[in-house]
Amino acid sequence: MKKEIAIIGSGFSSLAAACYLAKEGNHVTIYEKNAAIGGRARQLKTQGFTFDMGPTWYWMPDVFERFFADFSKKPSDYYELIKLNPAYRVYFGDNDSISIEDTLEKIKIAFEKEEKGASKKLQKFINQAQDNYNIAIKDLVYRPGVSILELVTPATAKKIGQFFSTIQKEVRKEFNNPRLIAILEFPVLFLGAKPSNTPAFYSFMNYADFGLGTFHPKNGMFSVIKGMQLLAESLGVTIKTYQNVTEIKVTDKKASAIVVNDQTIKVDVVVSGADYHHTETLLPSNFRQYSEAYWDKKTFAPSSLLFYVGFSKKVEQVDHHTLFFDVDFKKHSEEIYDTPKWPTEPLFYASFPSKTDDTVAPEGKEAGIFLIPLAPGLTDTQEIREDYFNKIMERFEKRTNQDIKKYVIFKESFCINDFISDYNSYKGNAYGLANTLLQTAFLRPKLKSKKVQNLFFTGQLTVPGPGVPPALISGKLTAALVQKENNA
Repeated sequence: MKKEIAIIGSGFSSLAAACYLAKEGNHVTIYEKNAAIGGRARQLKTQGFTFDMGPTWYWMPDVFERFFADFSKKPSDYYELIKLNPAYRVYFGDNDSISIEDTLEKIKIAFEKEEKGASKKLQKFINQAQDNYNIAIKDLVYRPGVSILELVTPATAKKIGQFFSTIQKEVRKEFNNPRLIAILEFPVLFLGAKPSNTPAFYSFMNYADFGLGTFHPKNGMFSVIKGMQLLAESLGVTIKTYQNVTEIKVTDKKASAIVVNDQTIKVDVVVSGADYHHTETLLPSNFRQYSEAYWDKKTFAPSSLLFYVGFSKKVEQVDHHTLFFDVDFKKHSEEIYDTPKWPTEPLFYASFPSKTDDTVAPEGKEAGIFLIPLAPGLTDTQEIREDYFNKIMERFEKRTNQDIKKYVIFKESFCINDFISDYNSYKGNAYGLANTLLQTAFLRPKLKSKKVQNLFFTGQLTVPGPGVPPALISGKLTAALVQKENNA
């Protein structure tokens, strides 16, 4: 039987779930509280500049292809992809950087220059990572996290040791050069945890990096959101903005209505792509599955301090994606996860999409996005933000040997307070729950409420985890559970 389905939020997972549910003939409406769709993947446009406010890395193109193929479409039906070369550059000191190019063979040459014999070790490491990728992305992550048995397959049985070892151990077993170690441990930051706490099986992220490469959708990541919006609307999905959901009504232990802008709307099913913790606060307390103590004990992925900056001239000595690993990674990670505080000397990331895409900045100018990973829940003030902007600008200028701060014509920041106000994000986290061993698969918050029938969740705080490709998969998994319950 076809249902009236309300979806809260319009990020990647919500749009994906909406597409799958509409394809089955349901009447689907998305309710987005902000002025624009996309959730964390919104876009900022000002003074001729265009900035992706959230995700800027397009990895795992096969996951996007698989999503669109489910609707007999291709990504190229909606947006143009550009493969980046170099994929990114990593700075370790003044005028001291390594570029990661667009093929494994080129990357092996760069590794060999840094450490004799490293090219052979890298090939061995990536072969293992590719094997993990094939197991994880083609199979495991498309399971709904209902039971531990989902992880028990002939393929994973052979990999059991990798679930109890860590990325850090496996990388350092093979490599001695601290620069190469930093590059190999970097991709797990997308999973929101320290390399010392991330199961070695997640080396599949290294295959996503070196094996598949890094892409840029023309006009930015928001092009993917717009493509999904077009697909959803072609399937009959209604998308409404400025729609603040303040309550989920429960009748006879079933989700029966939502309250939107003080109006009660009857529904058959509620799917929330909004923050999981926040969504449960919309329920009567006796219908919440997870206590405040539960959330407080969880290991969250970092929050971020972001700056969106327009420069009046081109910035030199950088690539589209540029990482600054010129300070102590261990100390910064401890200040995120172990003793949460504003970092003493932060690692940071800079993106210059106008290096690749002339649509995102006026001619002769540069669009720059700067990100500092932070512990969630910190005190966030404009004064602190300004202090950190000055810190990273000073280091940026020193490392790349150029003056850029005086060429800033536009700057806007986004941090913990904004994640809370714009996305109802728990403690202002940016990426969701970290993928540690005890927060993997069936150990994450459930896609289906255990206490309220017809209430489902999707997105970064549930299965399979943080990141854009997992968000697409999460939407598919949730939609399948909804249909299974509908057809029962």
